[in-house]
Amino acid sequence: MGWRLSIGATVTTVVALFGGYLVADAYDVVPGMVTLEPAPEPPAPFPDAPGATTGPSPSAVLPAVSQDAPVPDAAAVDDLVDDLAGDNRLGKRVGVLVADGATGTTLGQSAPDRLMIPASTQKILTAVAAYAGPGGDTRLVTRAMLHSDDRLVLVGGGDMLLAAGEGDPAAVNGHAGLGDLADQVAAKIRLTGTDSVTLAVDDTLFTGPAIAPTVRASDAADGYVAPVAALAVDAARLTDDKYARREEDPALAAARTFADALADRGIEVSGEIVRQAAPSSAVEVGRVESAPLGDLVGYLLEESDNTLTEVVGRLVAIDAGLPGSADAAVSEVLATVEDQGVDLSGAVLTDLSGLGTGSRMSAQQLVDSLLVAAAQPELRAAVTGLPVAGLEGTLADRFGGDNPGRGYTEAKTGSLPDVRALAGTVVTDDDRLLVFALIADRIPEGGSVGANLLFDDFVGDLAACGCS
Repeated sequence: MGWRLSIGATVTTVVALFGGYLVADAYDVVPGMVTLEPAPEPPAPFPDAPGATTGPSPSAVLPAVSQDAPVPDAAAVDDLVDDLAGDNRLGKRVGVLVADGATGTTLGQSAPDRLMIPASTQKILTAVAAYAGPGGDTRLVTRAMLHSDDRLVLVGGGDMLLAAGEGDPAAVNGHAGLGDLADQVAAKIRLTGTDSVTLAVDDTLFTGPAIAPTVRASDAADGYVAPVAALAVDAARLTDDKYARREEDPALAAARTFADALADRGIEVSGEIVRQAAPSSAVEVGRVESAPLGDLVGYLLEESDNTLTEVVGRLVAIDAGLPGSADAAVSEVLATVEDQGVDLSGAVLTDLSGLGTGSRMSAQQLVDSLLVAAAQPELRAAVTGLPVAGLEGTLADRFGGDNPGRGYTEAKTGSLPDVRALAGTVVTDDDRLLVFALIADRIPEGGSVGANLLFDDFVGDLAACGCS
């Protein structure tokens, strides 16, 4: 309250000092913006450039896939499936399903209901649940709250892709910046006449273990996943590498970065940074917002980002009124996808990223999840956001050479030791959209890279299939 009184007194003094000047300004005795003269005539419109014309309206470069395109012959597709499933280089546990994208009709299958290790293809479920739950337009807000004049609380809203400095509106990772937040906060705090604050971090949004107990300690140590936190800079990476080691306490590390940003702007953070929930009496003095949730989902699919997948799953749980815990996230993601009409009987998820041990899904369940999403406009981005073969994300280095599926396949990869999976869509030579899921979870030692090539070639054969 003291700082508000101080501002009020200052404003009164300013008015008293400058009141006479404003009167003089009004009569044009001294320079200024105030005047009693009649308003000038509006300016003439800006001239058009000679010869300028309105350009054509933008149009789609590629036509939509025709619903009337010929469906591949099921016998021909089944032959391709039999060849893949019987390839000894994939081992003895292979699940395959190929379905027509428009009707869902099965065109080829091998052990489609066998529960297998899905690896990262299970991220598709989190993507579907995110669009069905919070929705693609949701943004994650990082706030700065002030109370007692000089006590600042940094409140995390789930954004683990903050930039340390200035945010980049065109980026997903680094869309919102702690430097931008510090600019807002410093400007507000200076008005109080204060140049020193204490800082706390409120990371109470998420609860429970920060990393699923089923994730191998070595995988966490190697940077394949970060501890899930209410806020972090660059998913808590310690270097620029994708799988760099991570901060042990991402929220506290982000708060230290924020404190440094405040110091750069003349606001000293005194004392130790502590954890504290923002009191209800605190006033917001700054905020930055993440990219839309739809962009975050596209990022996690394209980059197969384990940390972001776990964050999004917890947001799905919170949106449903559940705690932001890993257990609640898994439960709600499964429930949400089932609510869309997918039979997930027997499926087990021990985390959401697919990095943990013990998850099981079938090729049928993956295909059904994709079909359900593709059929609903509000969920369709869970399919169209998959990386394009040979061009994007985890498929950028796949489907090489003259593979017919290159550029015509969108799919989620899955990779664990002795496990390979691929699930997505492919457009055939006759312009028919097919949906597929491929899993091999007992690949002979040393055969995992070769399994990628076998999967790529199989999907390429589907793309080249004009066998109507």
